[in-house]
Amino acid sequence: MATGRVSSKDLQPAIERRLPRSIEPQPMKEPIIHTLYERRTGTWQYIVSDSSTKTTVIIDPVLDYDPATQLITTETADSILSLVKEKGLRVEMILETHAHADYLTAASYLQDRLARDQDYRPLVGIGKRIEQVQKLFSQRYQIREEEYQGVFDKLLDDNEVFSLGELKVTALHLPGHTPDHMGYMIGDNVFCGDSVLNADFGTARADFPGGDATDLFNSGRKLLSLSDHVKIWTGHDYLTEQRNTAVPFMSVRDHKRANKHLKDGLTEEEFVALRNQRDATLAAPRLFHPSLQMNIRAGRLPKPTASGQRILQVPLKLGGIEW
Repeated sequence: MATGRVSSKDLQPAIERRLPRSIEPQPMKEPIIHTLYERRTGTWQYIVSDSSTKTTVIIDPVLDYDPATQLITTETADSILSLVKEKGLRVEMILETHAHADYLTAASYLQDRLARDQDYRPLVGIGKRIEQVQKLFSQRYQIREEEYQGVFDKLLDDNEVFSLGELKVTALHLPGHTPDHMGYMIGDNVFCGDSVLNADFGTARADFPGGDATDLFNSGRKLLSLSDHVKIWTGHDYLTEQRNTAVPFMSVRDHKRANKHLKDGLTEEEFVALRNQRDATLAAPRLFHPSLQMNIRAGRLPKPTASGQRILQVPLKLGGIEW
């Protein structure tokens, strides 16, 4: 005779059907990443998009500059615009990792062009400590406040999180190369600027004003404390006789095994000694003076003089000669 009882075993399929799917682990959504390598300055530029909404950020774009002729051109930046148009992307922000000392940023040019091409003027973002860098170099090059104050639309706090379509971007303070230096974590990717280079180069220099080798070591260890599979996308790569192909990223695991300055087993004291010894042999970057004068302006051109010229200052080196 039937009792009317139903066992828990009989109910299990029905219970499973009613369980909300949201309690099941969901894989982290990853961005679509387009890379563009600028060979003359060894710079990696990144176009990073949410696949669902095509919302996009551009990271560290390059403006072409010939120091021999003082000619500024936009071939590299225009290739970014072409890719954005080809893929149907909507650029909401142009992110700078820091005030670069080795190339001119195309942020202002791209912002202006994109404002014409889409119904939204993208913001230019950078770490909040850029104001320290602007103050220092505006005094050095006698740049008026009106030319650099407020030129960045978004000053990012440490660990600030903002949206990129359905993705999240976390701003990571990575000082050492420069005091304002930021990295941007999107999914399992960190765009680290000049903090960490590929394994055969190790790290960037730490002898610029406001730079510090100990800070750079700590920033490197912060990056290498992330999960082994996380990809670290560098701001630069330099071709050598041993390696003639530029590499945009390496995993945390690979850096811990092979990075010449940060691999497992190297102490802070050893790193600082290596970095300081190396930096003492380095000349200033070839585009140091024009880069900093443009980049503290977010890539905006200097105001014209009374004669209509736009001037970048270049200090003379006298080689010990006096008269």
